[in-house]
Amino acid sequence: MKTKIVMFLRILISLGVLAGGSVIVRAQDAVPNPSSGITIKKVFGPETKTGNYKHPSCITQLTNGDLYLAYYGGAGEYAASTVVFGSRLAAGSDDWSEPVVIASNPFRSLGNPVVWQGPDGLVWLFYVTRFGETWSTSRISGKISRDGGQTWSDSFVLSLEEGTMVRNQPIVLHNGDYLLPIYHETGADTEFTGADTTSRFLRMKAGSTEWVASGIIRSPKGNLQPGIVQITDDRLIAYCRRAGDYNPTTKGWLVYSESNDGGHTWSEGIDSAFPNPNAAIDLKKLANGHILLVYNDSMSGRTPLTAAISTDGGKTFQHRRNIAEGEGDFSYPTAIEASDGKIHVIFTSDARTTIRHAMFDEAWILEADRR
Repeated sequence: MKTKIVMFLRILISLGVLAGGSVIVRAQDAVPNPSSGITIKKVFGPETKTGNYKHPSCITQLTNGDLYLAYYGGAGEYAASTVVFGSRLAAGSDDWSEPVVIASNPFRSLGNPVVWQGPDGLVWLFYVTRFGETWSTSRISGKISRDGGQTWSDSFVLSLEEGTMVRNQPIVLHNGDYLLPIYHETGADTEFTGADTTSRFLRMKAGSTEWVASGIIRSPKGNLQPGIVQITDDRLIAYCRRAGDYNPTTKGWLVYSESNDGGHTWSEGIDSAFPNPNAAIDLKKLANGHILLVYNDSMSGRTPLTAAISTDGGKTFQHRRNIAEGEGDFSYPTAIEASDGKIHVIFTSDARTTIRHAMFDEAWILEADRR
């Protein structure tokens, strides 16, 4: 038996499935490899009849232990009548439920769903409604579920300002407020976002039901889709996707900003040490206080997809490991830490036709060679 396992691993290495401690995801289904410390599985692909386009996706863990996933689908990114789908991985199950429509609009296309359960058990669904040909015409809508995503409320509007969008999940601040990262996209172009594109925030104070504006991150070249964590009562940090075009560059970096007044105001965004090919990222604080950053470690393409850990409050990210690499694109990650301590990262691949689910322990990153 041992000999067969060794031979199997050698075959995987020769095929490029295992290399440098990372799992290389090809266009085919990912190969689960528990011995490497990470498992990657395909959730939905072209065979799932919700339209070829399945991007981006978002994941949350519900109070009962289920994982809940949302994505938007249709014929393409700018196709008419794209809708938001939801699916559930019941606790203890290996199979996601068949996707069902959880948000639609008979006259508008929808996109960028964000699903998140708050500490009071209420499940939030945020998404954008596109009114014109480009994302810079969008507004933010929402729904809530009081029964763990089984049923959803009517839709409501969070922002009527043209060009406002959502991408990353909110956080609960130390004082109980919810802080939702959003952004304002300009440019009216499918292949370019303007330099005046900004990351922004909506705040819902503890005990309130109203989302109000709470801070803007400006930067010389523009930024969007912020990921945020709280370090102390007053200090928060953010990493944001850069704006601009999608051409290869030597100056494409994640934009960094910080707040020292609880997220009400933010410093001007500056280039960080992390490359960014104009692609989404996620930033989360783990239960032990460490900070997880998931991003594309490249300026020219959405590969590899890399996880980095900071053990010093975001000052440095010494521990890094690739989740997926190789030809293709692995993008728009959403990361959560489940109640059992496992880290789950959901992302898309195969020209945005396939949603994949990676699962690993933090130790898998911490044990990697330092860069």
